Amino acid sequence: MSCPLHPKHAFICLLISFAFFIDPSSQHVDNVRKNQMREKVREMFYHAYDNYMTYAFPHDELKPITKSFTDSLSELGNLKLEHLPTDYNGSAVSLVESLSSLAILGNKTEFEKGVLWLSENLTFDVDVRVNLFECNIRVLGGLISAHLLAIDPTNRLIQGSYNNQLLRLAEDLGKRFLPAFETPTGLPYAWINLKSGVMENETTETSTSGCGSLILEMGALSRLTGDPRFESVALRALRQLWRMRSSLDMLGTTLDVVTGEWLEYSSGIGAGVDSFYEYLMKAYILFGKEDYWRMFRSAYLASQKYFRYGPWYHEANMWSGKPTYWQLTSLQAFWPGLQVLVGDVAAANSSHREFFHAWEKFGVIPERYLLDHQMIHPTERYYPLRPELAESTFYLYQATKDPWYLDVGETMVKSLNRYTKVAGGFASVRDVTTMQLEDHQHSFFLAETCKYLYLLFDDSFVAKRNYVFTTEGHPIQVMSSWHEKLPESYFSGNWTFSKSGAWESGASAMSMKVCPSVAPNSRLHEQHRESVCHVPDQKIDHKCWSNRECGVDATTCRQRSCSAVGFCGLWNPL
Repeated sequence: MSCPLHPKHAFICLLISFAFFIDPSSQHVDNVRKNQMREKVREMFYHAYDNYMTYAFPHDELKPITKSFTDSLSELGNLKLEHLPTDYNGSAVSLVESLSSLAILGNKTEFEKGVLWLSENLTFDVDVRVNLFECNIRVLGGLISAHLLAIDPTNRLIQGSYNNQLLRLAEDLGKRFLPAFETPTGLPYAWINLKSGVMENETTETSTSGCGSLILEMGALSRLTGDPRFESVALRALRQLWRMRSSLDMLGTTLDVVTGEWLEYSSGIGAGVDSFYEYLMKAYILFGKEDYWRMFRSAYLASQKYFRYGPWYHEANMWSGKPTYWQLTSLQAFWPGLQVLVGDVAAANSSHREFFHAWEKFGVIPERYLLDHQMIHPTERYYPLRPELAESTFYLYQATKDPWYLDVGETMVKSLNRYTKVAGGFASVRDVTTMQLEDHQHSFFLAETCKYLYLLFDDSFVAKRNYVFTTEGHPIQVMSSWHEKLPESYFSGNWTFSKSGAWESGASAMSMKVCPSVAPNSRLHEQHRESVCHVPDQKIDHKCWSNRECGVDATTCRQRSCSAVGFCGLWNPL
């Protein structure tokens, strides 16, 4: 499926992505397999969650090897534990992050217990310096999502009384964020003290993601509380950031919030910029404001023009567009999932397969891989249980229903259990070449990694309602009352149909590694179906100057290359 980049169509692309049909009679084997894998992921989540609750709660995160704890909010602020207030016992970040996962897993009892404990014990009136971006996506986003799930009558997660306690906590936290936006540019400081506000001599450096990825949580908070300040400051920062773009519609990675000057001109789709793109698109879906779409469309087209090299994305100078760093980073693996929301499924699949090949090669994805040197970055060999590949796999399976993506998810589940599972939870990998472990179970393993793997094998939660997932994996329901302008109806002329109006079999051209036009099953000749792995060459006559102009072969799903005489084809041996 491919949807055009048009503001009236983007939201519909999200709905279409979740609306493919497969003949039920051909799905029995896949359903049995999905149920088995769902239960394995459920076991993973509870192994991580139960150990956190036993050895780390109410502190922020679990150290699974030593079965102890770490207070991540303070560590994000570069504070040592001995410098914390004596009455500080953490903010139960992993519990906040787990609430939406508990809801998706259907554990009403544990969800309600968590809500009750937070209502009675969580406070933000503490003298602790935190990272605004991380606290926003983890804590504020977790509270808002859990509140919306708690008041949704279709879920019935709360058996007792619920009087918006989580929303009141979220509002209190949001108010403590506001001083960070009091700068000459409107761009927020990266760090804030929850008790006293911006500290003296605070650093003025921040990232594009740090100041441009606040609109979902802050916007939702304004819609829920009726206080426009939260959305207003986040939107002002986002618009200021967009005004600072280059003539190529590109942004840098780091900047000064006081002077408004760029500090790092190199940019890409990875660390420091990633969620900026994500939140433009998702803010358009959630709030319906045309400004978000216009910004996203321009930024996305620039990324395809200046960052993309075949299935890979390198970094480039924001002013000239020239490549700077040729590297794969694990955070980039979110990109195919975002492309599914846009409707650019062919491009999403192309990049996703390369990330999965890296996973297969190393067992997990290293934090940074140098494409030009074909080696892992010497100081970034780690894998901290990141969720991005699982996230994109979930989106692509929803868009295509190709069982190959179930294979990907199963491989990931096996790897995580084989390499990272310990008696006290799941540990990060310090070095992917040796699989040496690090004593840290990040809260996003509970909020995202387990959640997306579970949804891959059981999507009943998203089948009930339309949700936008924040960059931390917290679902926020899409509601028409939040839309300033609803998208018009749209019927695409580029869908993939069979004559019967449904898929003829559960196996797809990609999983079978065959081209639909030459498939041995004669019934396929009656269908108008294209392999999801197929990426056409840029030119109809297949002429080329470089490999960048060549696509992916529909028969073998291999990358085509440019020959010495200037034609795309399968010139390289297997």
